[in-house]
Amino acid sequence: MRRLGSVQRKMPCVFVTEVKDEPSAKREHQPFKVLATETVSHKALDADIYSAIPTEKVDGTCCYVTTYKDEPYLWARLDRKPNKKADKRFKNFLHSKENSKEFLWNVEEDFKPVPECWIPAKEIEQLNGNPLPDENGHIPGWVPVEKNNKQYCWHSSVVNYEFEIALVLKHHPDDPGLLEISAVPLSDLLEQTLELIGTNINGNPYGLGNKKHPLHLLVPHGAFQIRNLPTLKHSDLLSWFEGCEEGKIEGIVWHCHDGCLIKVHRHHLGLCWPIPDTYINSKPVIINVNLNKYDYAFDDTKCLFSHFSKINNQKFGRLKDIIFDV
Repeated sequence: MRRLGSVQRKMPCVFVTEVKDEPSAKREHQPFKVLATETVSHKALDADIYSAIPTEKVDGTCCYVTTYKDEPYLWARLDRKPNKKADKRFKNFLHSKENSKEFLWNVEEDFKPVPECWIPAKEIEQLNGNPLPDENGHIPGWVPVEKNNKQYCWHSSVVNYEFEIALVLKHHPDDPGLLEISAVPLSDLLEQTLELIGTNINGNPYGLGNKKHPLHLLVPHGAFQIRNLPTLKHSDLLSWFEGCEEGKIEGIVWHCHDGCLIKVHRHHLGLCWPIPDTYINSKPVIINVNLNKYDYAFDDTKCLFSHFSKINNQKFGRLKDIIFDV
């Protein structure tokens, strides 16, 4: 599995953005929109965006695989956020007209507590050994997904720690027009970030599973490369999103050679998301989850590994067609 960039911090937009005083279509109750201009950003140019690898931005929640208690583990995204007092001070600073100076945080006192096992995301700036918040006042980080933690039950459904495997969606290795769901060793995913998608994640834009039989999967970041992207012009990208089958996606993430990640979201271009027929659901998908080598009965009626092992080698027309009949 080819490795591209790891999502450890907020990604900048490929274009210079501007704020419009109109209700956001992306975030409810947000009274403004952030829209892309026609100017490519300096960050994108500095990262050599024109030689970067464009990939589909998948709509889910970010995860990370790294070690925990000396074993490969799935970690969930958990940003450390400021407490009420610090948040009010920060927002007053942002809305002040005299904000030419940098906002000063007291990392030890300004932020809400996090679990002891929490770790800060890589690549974030630090001062005197303390991670510094980003421009939104958050410190990106991770917590391990413990097996019996109800808060992360949907994360838990895609991993089996006894056999150190995870349910992963990616292109079939021999047919790029075919998707494949397989059980991948967690050790093969170490130090990668992935997107958890499914029934109970972000409103389920891909229509996976249902309330009675939820379905969740992990998608490695950069897994779906875009082959026929137009030139990097605002108008061309807008036309591509609106009129191309491959453009029926949430957005684009460019993986630059220096490890930098640059994005554009449909909302940056004034377009809607989610949409009825996504590109990910236009491709057939095959199940490759053979668990015979494990001396274990995956017979839990709620276990996704059990469900997929029973339909191993079965091919579906679309991801949303996978409904478990139990």
